[in-house]
Amino acid sequence: MKNTEDSVGAALLGVACGEASLAPEAEGWAQRLQLPYLGPQAPREMAPGGLLVWLDHQGLALRVTGRGAPGPVIVDFSGGKAAFRRLHGGGRGQLVAKAVGLSRARRIPSVLDATAGLGQDAFVLATLGCSMLLLERSPVVHALLEDGLARASQDPELAPIIARMKLQAADAAGYLEAAEEVADVVYLDPMFPHRGQQSALVKKEMRVFRDLVGDDLDADRLLPAALQAARCRVVVKRPRKAPPLAGPAPSHALEGKSSRYDLYTLRALD
Repeated sequence: MKNTEDSVGAALLGVACGEASLAPEAEGWAQRLQLPYLGPQAPREMAPGGLLVWLDHQGLALRVTGRGAPGPVIVDFSGGKAAFRRLHGGGRGQLVAKAVGLSRARRIPSVLDATAGLGQDAFVLATLGCSMLLLERSPVVHALLEDGLARASQDPELAPIIARMKLQAADAAGYLEAAEEVADVVYLDPMFPHRGQQSALVKKEMRVFRDLVGDDLDADRLLPAALQAARCRVVVKRPRKAPPLAGPAPSHALEGKSSRYDLYTLRALD
């Protein structure tokens, strides 16, 4: 995920918490993230439009200040969309599972998720048995994901899944360019630039996310680096009508209702 001073500095106010008992932990996050510590706050009563790294008893989140702001963005693997996909998502029949080769492979591939974000697709693949290495370059997004993984690891039902997910702070392009055959599959899901009025249709959570990380303006650098680092294939998730990333044409594509998976096959998984 993109993280630059221009895209973050104007909106990100600092780290705050919901009550005084959480102050030591919140202050620790502020020091780690090199952000101002704002103490206990009432985000709804603050000037609208700012972004907080917010800590309450639910966990670490990204929150917009002001009345009527969208709800917090938090990594939660135990409930919501993640739980639904784990229990009712369709297993190896899901498009992302087919894209990485799970539907036909005789062995379960290792996957490097080079643009981890909130870890949703990585969690699905880990649920299906894949060993996952997650890269995230935004310090704040990395912190949200680290906190979500830590909370989920305390759930006996989720702990074996989380054990297959290793998180690393790294810039994806630089990491891949310096690596050779880091995993069977390299998975890319770069933030797609919004197009005029279409941005109004983006979900509230993703609008908040964009306020923090911006667009992945260097996304076209990722594909050649991924092709160098993958043993068997590269998978790129795109909006269904978006053009492929710059570079060689995909070997194949899988289309869903809103997303498309471009597959670049190097060799058979088996």
